[in-house]
Amino acid sequence: MKTVKLLSLLTLMSTSIVFSQKKTNGTVYIEHPAIDVVEEMTQAFVNGDSAKVASYLADDFKSYNGVGTKTNDKGQDKASFTSGVSRWNDALDYFSITRTKGAYPDAIHYKKDNKDDIVWVQTWEDLKGVHKKTGVKVNMPIHRLYVVNKDNKIQTVISYTNESVFDEIGKSFVNRTNGKIYNHHDNINTVRKLTYAYENGDLEKCLSYYADDAKFYDINTEFGKSYSKAEVKESWKKFLDEYEIVSIDMIGYPDYLEYEMGEGREVLSWWNFHLIRKSDKKKLSVPFHFSDSFDADGKITSEVAYYSQALFQAK
Repeated sequence: MKTVKLLSLLTLMSTSIVFSQKKTNGTVYIEHPAIDVVEEMTQAFVNGDSAKVASYLADDFKSYNGVGTKTNDKGQDKASFTSGVSRWNDALDYFSITRTKGAYPDAIHYKKDNKDDIVWVQTWEDLKGVHKKTGVKVNMPIHRLYVVNKDNKIQTVISYTNESVFDEIGKSFVNRTNGKIYNHHDNINTVRKLTYAYENGDLEKCLSYYADDAKFYDINTEFGKSYSKAEVKESWKKFLDEYEIVSIDMIGYPDYLEYEMGEGREVLSWWNFHLIRKSDKKKLSVPFHFSDSFDADGKITSEVAYYSQALFQAK
């Protein structure tokens, strides 16, 4: 009985401790003048109205990069921030900053250590546009924290974004190489050998050039859906049962691309499949494009087939 009482007492004490740890420190608003000033300033920024943007900013305004790596970052002052308004509009077509779907701003008025009576506004938005010079598409979420002073002026903004898209824009201002293109290479030889093995109905030899875990993609199926080596073997068998291959002719010549970035290895090839549909003896000519990815050992790890499925239904 004493044990039961002791457990009950301990449970009561732990519950009391949990509840005693809860303490409010201000109010969170879904509607607030500080939210209005932040969203009005953002719209003026998108519209390229630097004078109007400046009207929403405190004289001691500072902007900071929340993902920056500078130590002792002094931030961007009011003059520098407003001068950048026109640069964004000059740089981007279709420039917009809108609330992220399902999100809305919060205004937070803290009670503790808030002698200046400031309000924090946090936003979740999508920044979109197309860079005019490089054609790079900008479509990224942006999270911002604003400090709005008691005069309802924006005193501070801290922005959190993924800046990789800006790296891509910067790199795209000059011509850059990314490896070599070959018109003769052993990986090209492999694609020719497997194609002509298929032409001759030798599926075992054809599939021997693919890695065991190779993935096969078809432009006519759901995007991202792939087939295994075993699945594609059955599909190819069915194809050979339904169609007679008269010949497979190369169109132009294959290219082998050996990339520096990611050490990619890709053979691009173009073919014309001359077929007879066995069911009605209809002669068909179907162009194919294949993109084959190779590993370092010369095995194909993935293949994408591009062709018009409608051509097989020709009457």
